[in-house]
Formats: sequence, structure tokens, C-alpha cells
Amino acid sequence: MKNKFQPIKTLQLTVQNLKKDGKRIVFANGIFDILHVGHIRYLEGAKELGDILIVALNSDSSARGLKGKEKPIIPLEERIEIISSIQAVDYVTSFEEEDAEKTLLILKPHVHAKGTDYTTETVPEKNVVASFGGKIAIVGDPKDHSTKDIIQKVKRQDRN
Repeated sequence: MKNKFQPIKTLQLTVQNLKKDGKRIVFANGIFDILHVGHIRYLEGAKELGDILIVALNSDSSARGLKGKEKPIIPLEERIEIISSIQAVDYVTSFEEEDAEKTLLILKPHVHAKGTDYTTETVPEKNVVASFGGKIAIVGDPKDHSTKDIIQKVKRQDRN
């Protein structure tokens, strides 16, 4: 498997070159702690919107800030390796903030794809994306899968 990870400054140059080549850039982000079918459907749906799919992962400290001190379960380096192994994903990067606004402003993708737990109106980064002419797209299957539910199910089974 080729290493798809690029630090943000390197990826910024890569994206600029891809845009010069006429490629449509799609951006997706998240923690992707315990991978499940909802994640795969989200990423595959995002990839269908363009030529290049970039996935930005929340750092471990960012994930803790969003989800609590016990998160993430899987450390960033391993999450990068897991997401990099997905065929639909072209590049992976990470960010320290709790939202992806700064990363979006650096990369300026054509499309910012979010899962179906959002609407185009509730995407936290919608104003930033609009500021550089990008579009918001909602992709993936209905939010019937979650890492939280998987963890709860494992805990219940462990008690039995």
C-alpha cells in the first residue's frame, strides 16, 4: 500500500498541482475511530463527487476535545493507516482543531462532503467553504451506524 498521508503544507502544494491538472478535489473529515460500514459508504459517496478524495483525520487531542477523555480508542497513526488502505481515498492528512475550517481554508477543495447526520445548513464549516467558492455535499447512507453504538454493544456482550 502506498503511503497516502501528507502533512497539510505538502498536501496544499499537491492540491494546487492537481487543480492545475483539472482535477476536482473532494474533502471529507472525521475521527474514524472504529471503522464501520457507515464510514465506508460515506467515503465512497464522497469519492463519487470528484477525481481526488482527501480525508482529514482529527488528531488524538482533537478527538478527546470532541468526544471525551477516553477517545480515541485507536491512535492517530493507526487511523491514518486504516483510512489509507481504503481504495476510494487518495490522500490523508490530520488536523489539531476541533473543526476542519483551518484545513479547508488551506486546501480549498471544490467539495466538502459530510455524512447524513448533517444537512447543508448544519455543516459547521459551511461559511468557510462558501468563502472560497466550494460546495457542500451530503453523502453516505442514513446514520444507522455509529462507533458509540458499536462500543455499547461490545460492552453489553462483555457483561454476558
